[in-house]
Amino acid sequence: MQTKQLKWTLLITLALIWGSSFILIKKGLVGLSPYQLGALRIIFTAIFLLIIGFKSLTEIRQYQWKYIAITALFGTFIPAFLFAIAETKVSSSICSILNSLTPLNTLLIGILAFGMAFKRSQFIGVIIGLVGTVILIFNGKQVGSNENYTYAILVIIASICYGINVNLIKKYLSDVKPLSITAGNFTVMLIPALIILSCTNFFEIVHLPTTQHSMVFILILGIVGTGIANILFFKLIQMSSPVFASSVTYLIPIVAFFWGLMDHEMLTPFQFIGAFIILVGVYLANKK
Repeated sequence: MQTKQLKWTLLITLALIWGSSFILIKKGLVGLSPYQLGALRIIFTAIFLLIIGFKSLTEIRQYQWKYIAITALFGTFIPAFLFAIAETKVSSSICSILNSLTPLNTLLIGILAFGMAFKRSQFIGVIIGLVGTVILIFNGKQVGSNENYTYAILVIIASICYGINVNLIKKYLSDVKPLSITAGNFTVMLIPALIILSCTNFFEIVHLPTTQHSMVFILILGIVGTGIANILFFKLIQMSSPVFASSVTYLIPIVAFFWGLMDHEMLTPFQFIGAFIILVGVYLANKK
């Protein structure tokens, strides 16, 4: 397959996988706390990756392990818990839309910290994206729902973490195989995740049917939505650009929105407008 076709194939595949992850988190929270969910997501993924990619760890040079640890922290560890906490108060559809800020934050961090060149249209795109975010969150606060849109800030922080992660991988880990990066990330995170899980009441409730049912959703999320998806994402970063790779968030809200509809979630007209404005901003920020 030609490089251009492969890039778009990876992009669409990731959109389908990650677009489905928000509803999996929502279903997982039925029987698990956010901290249990985040920890189990990491643990399930780590076990899966160590089974299929343990040998790939030898390909990581000693000096690269510090970047593996940093990208693990920003690319998965922090966001795994932020999204879980956010979805206790905000719908999965809204979280997926706010996740679309990732390309904007990738661009901003690339400019500020990595010396990335940018155009006027890209800067305008960032401003437009921020305006859309304000509309989305502000309207959510006004509609009088049970949702607490203050928690939406956690999703924005997660998108900043993703922006840091993408730029770090492109600059420092471009010569490392995607499987090695992913397996290395989760090897680093396994012990901290186990510690966090042990600090909750998980072992007291693990026998409950609701807990076990929720764990099935997180098992799928961990293996497919995190492990396999990260391998594909790192491959996409290496064969394209950080901004192109992060533009997968154009399509994620579409997939997540349809899952949300099936689970009786609905956006207000103004939230649709805010979502559209965010995507316009993302488009301009990605425009070369």
